[in-house]
Amino acid sequence: MATLLRKIGLIRLHNRDTEDPKHHHNHRGGGGQQSASLRGKGGAKSGGHKQPQQHPPGGAGDASPGPGKGKGKRAAELAPRDKPPQPAAGAAGAAGAGGPRERAVRSRRLMKELQDIARLSDRFISVELVDESLFDWNVKLHQVDKDSVLWQDMKETNTEFILLNLTFPDNFPFSPPFMRVLSPRLENGYVLDGGAICMELLTPRGWSSAYTVEAVMRQFAASLVKGQGRICRKAGKSKKSFSRKEAEATFKSLVKTHEKYGWVTPPVSDG
Repeated sequence: MATLLRKIGLIRLHNRDTEDPKHHHNHRGGGGQQSASLRGKGGAKSGGHKQPQQHPPGGAGDASPGPGKGKGKRAAELAPRDKPPQPAAGAAGAAGAGGPRERAVRSRRLMKELQDIARLSDRFISVELVDESLFDWNVKLHQVDKDSVLWQDMKETNTEFILLNLTFPDNFPFSPPFMRVLSPRLENGYVLDGGAICMELLTPRGWSSAYTVEAVMRQFAASLVKGQGRICRKAGKSKKSFSRKEAEATFKSLVKTHEKYGWVTPPVSDG
């Protein structure tokens, strides 16, 4: 009896090993894994076990794209699109001079002003471009009131004209030009240090785009006379030339002062 039971048990054990292929396969796979681990290779597992990765995803030794490599490729494809557009050659310099529309408006206006001044019958003023720049003018004021002491000074000193410089900003005629006296050295007449000119219409607050250069110069001639401007004849001082840097600093200071206390000299009626 005992012998029969042992035979039956052996048959069942034999059937489990031979009739269950899954169990049998896993049993064989375990031996393969043990062999691979002994070799130190981390080899592939057979059956239902996942194959271990020998390199990190997207790494240098990975032949397949993998998740990391896919992202790198995608980033490389997007890089040219995300890169900001590069300005064309010379665009930076052009941008410093205002937009195309502003430059066109300024240029058209100044060309018209030059033509109108050239047609003046009384030769009240004349214009020379500084270094052939349309936006930087030397303006000669040939006449002031002939009954004024300033006119007498001009005759006695053989001064044919009062020379001024006008530079036009990017957004002219919507902002005023910067205007200063170059020569001769003047006293009073609302002409200040460096040749700066105290006139409200030359400030953003007092300026109008309707003002022309001719109109501004006529207002300036009138304010010179009203302010009792004279040609400086003091020894040493008369030879000292006006400075643009000093004129800009003086004009900035006087604008700040007048904005605080108001414009009373010269009156608005005089420019």
